[in-house]
Amino acid sequence: MRPEILNPLFAEVETLKGVGPQVAKMLKKLGLTRVVDLLYHLPTGAIERIRADHASPVLLGRNVILDMTPVETRENRSGRGPTRVFATDGDGNTISLIYFNNPGWAKRSLPIGHLRTVSGKLEAYGDEWQIIHPEVSEPGQGVQPALREPVYPLTEGLTNRRLGELARDALERAPELPEWIEPGLASRESWADWRASLTQAHREPGEETARRRLAYDEVFANQLALLLLRQSQRRHRTTPLAGTGALIGKLSLPYELTGAQRRVSEEIRGDMAQQAPMLRLLQGDVGSGKTLVALLAMLTAVESGAQAALLTPTEILARQHHATLLKQLDSIGVRVAILTGREKGRSRDSVLMGLADGSIDILVGTHAIFQEKVTYRRLGLAVIDEQHRFGVSQRLLLSAKAERPPHLLVMTATPIPRTLTLTQYGEMDVSRIDEMPPGRTPIETRVISEERLGEVIEGLGRHIEAGGQAYWVCPLVEESEKTDAAAAEERARILKLRFGEDRVGLVHGRMKGPDKDAVMARFAGGELALLVATTVIEVGVDVPNSTLIVIEGAERFGLAQLHQLRGRVGRGSGKSVCLLVRGQNLTEVGRARLALMRETNDGFRIAEEDLRLRGPGEILGTRQSGEEAFRIATAEDVQALAPIAQSDAQLLLDRDGGLKGPRGQAARVCLYLFERDQAVDLIRSG
Repeated sequence: MRPEILNPLFAEVETLKGVGPQVAKMLKKLGLTRVVDLLYHLPTGAIERIRADHASPVLLGRNVILDMTPVETRENRSGRGPTRVFATDGDGNTISLIYFNNPGWAKRSLPIGHLRTVSGKLEAYGDEWQIIHPEVSEPGQGVQPALREPVYPLTEGLTNRRLGELARDALERAPELPEWIEPGLASRESWADWRASLTQAHREPGEETARRRLAYDEVFANQLALLLLRQSQRRHRTTPLAGTGALIGKLSLPYELTGAQRRVSEEIRGDMAQQAPMLRLLQGDVGSGKTLVALLAMLTAVESGAQAALLTPTEILARQHHATLLKQLDSIGVRVAILTGREKGRSRDSVLMGLADGSIDILVGTHAIFQEKVTYRRLGLAVIDEQHRFGVSQRLLLSAKAERPPHLLVMTATPIPRTLTLTQYGEMDVSRIDEMPPGRTPIETRVISEERLGEVIEGLGRHIEAGGQAYWVCPLVEESEKTDAAAAEERARILKLRFGEDRVGLVHGRMKGPDKDAVMARFAGGELALLVATTVIEVGVDVPNSTLIVIEGAERFGLAQLHQLRGRVGRGSGKSVCLLVRGQNLTEVGRARLALMRETNDGFRIAEEDLRLRGPGEILGTRQSGEEAFRIATAEDVQALAPIAQSDAQLLLDRDGGLKGPRGQAARVCLYLFERDQAVDLIRSG
């Protein structure tokens, strides 16, 4: 249960002064629904103002605060142009105060003949001095414009002053919290306490010491939660699954295992033979053969009389894995089933019964396999594919599906830099498949300007005529533009006119699962020559005959995501090409990103560079949601602070009495503050 001291912070924003449904709705657009969200919504800079008795040429281009008297209001007769209020300063200078909408507000705020305090940027327009959309207050009444005002990220309808007032109100509610940082560390870094640091970060944007302390708190909560999770999992006992080798011996493998696959398989077998549940992260580049390693682990579980579950992030991937496993395992008597949100009625009931009575050996599925109604007779191994889609809380949910926690193997084809491995998977042992199966030809990557799109389409035509298949990935779309789906639909329409309605397929995230799967099946079966898609094809789609991928608007994607998309080709023995079509307005970061893609196929190198260029929250191409995201900590912070935070958290557990000692009680507050409650619950239940 959350400590009482934190209750004021987790109150809804509506409890703050003057926040009604309308303001709450605007705040929600910024992700600010509770007082604590406002506290961590830090300013990004500051407005410096000059207080003056009167306007003068030296003040042009500066933010000023002037006392002025309105003398005339002039509205635009058409109703479309601006409203101008002419006002005089203490020296008799006339300044035009301009508003482009809401003339009624301008009249009410600036009544003729009444002195008002006006603030804004003084500018020259021809012979006239003007201030556009100035802020107005009554002298000596209410909140007055500050000489230095923090600037916050805003949304339409919300002024900086209003957000600043709300932040101040939130700070007033912030209690003094006990210190969770080891005293020696806090002293070395010159860190003030939590509340003082928060106040300083709001008052003085750019004051690095205060911001860094707040970033450290986040990283520390993350590291402590992961250490507690590991400690709890290690304390549990599970059934050792040593396997007999009988089923693996019957398996017909597509190729000889690489040295890396053999090494990793041995590590996994060693873990599964122990009484402590395995917690292992398996990293391997696109096409390195992780799925085969997972299959061997699942067969080891089945040989030992247990069941295995393979969890995937998308329905397309679940069905693909299911089809592959059926083909490989049906002949050796291993029973495989699938469970996604689409399974309904009798087929669903049949799967649920098979899991409960043990007649199903391996279950493949999406989030549906988390649901409470899904019970296993003896779940011995859980494999999670594309780990970055599942947070710590979901890993725990899956572990809770068995009487004894199952062994857990999580896989990702997105190589993760060492620092992020520490911050996101710190409770796990890590294995890397750093060797590609023989016979795989490196993918050739070319960058081409969108001005040459016609040439790209001509080349695509020659590729299709020669019997090849291809992907065309449409660009990520900014929120202000049309949707990604609409961009894909328009591109598909153009390409269908060129290549024929029956040769071009389209998949995007807004389509229903069955419709998406039907198109994918037609493409995989060779019925379609070209698949136009959004990033829904990023993960796991496997069509060996497809040897060309065109990625439009390539500069809009993250490096790791481009690498994942490129991995859709190069799956057969033929030479594959990835065309990165770039826009005209390339930033330096965009240019560096595309140059690196052209230069290397090494996913681990790409991941390290992606961390440097984009930051930890965006390492996977799209900003992550949920518990892995950091609000304050930047890429540099995470890199610098994660090892320190891990040592500090370990010190707390080893020397300072864990969560039961005085510092531990403070650390408990920190865990709840950053909503890592599950770590506390683990200790309580364990």
